Amino acid sequence: MNTIQITTHFEDAPADPAKIEALVKAVCDRFGLADATVSVGIVDDAEIADLNGKYLGHEGPTDCLSFDLSDEHAAGSRAFDLIVNGQMALRQAAERGHSGQAELALYVTHGLLHQLGFDDDTPENARKMHQTEDEILQHLGYGLVYNDDPR
Repeated sequence: MNTIQITTHFEDAPADPAKIEALVKAVCDRFGLADATVSVGIVDDAEIADLNGKYLGHEGPTDCLSFDLSDEHAAGSRAFDLIVNGQMALRQAAERGHSGQAELALYVTHGLLHQLGFDDDTPENARKMHQTEDEILQHLGYGLVYNDDPR
């Protein structure tokens, strides 16, 4: 059974916990994760910038951070910690013309896909990752979020 925990540190976060939980469950189901613990923390620019510097040595805010906290001795069990930037989601959603919830869902999906072996380190890998993100988000009713130009 999958366990999803959602914590909000950003008061204006465009987050519906039930929708985030459904999203995480859908991604877990799609990739056959039956025993995963996924923690989602929704933060602001300042908090994610602090974490980005502390854990990755990068300066400034980012959209999401994801960490695999799985115990290598617990066969079949996975644990992921996702930190997503609610403040950035609001800004990006306004610029790109979709809802803050959709943008935040993109960040959650992106972080989970990184932990499931996807990467965006090359143009081809990025294309596959973003296509998978949009397939998942469309299936859940968010529409095209990353590739919002249908051409």
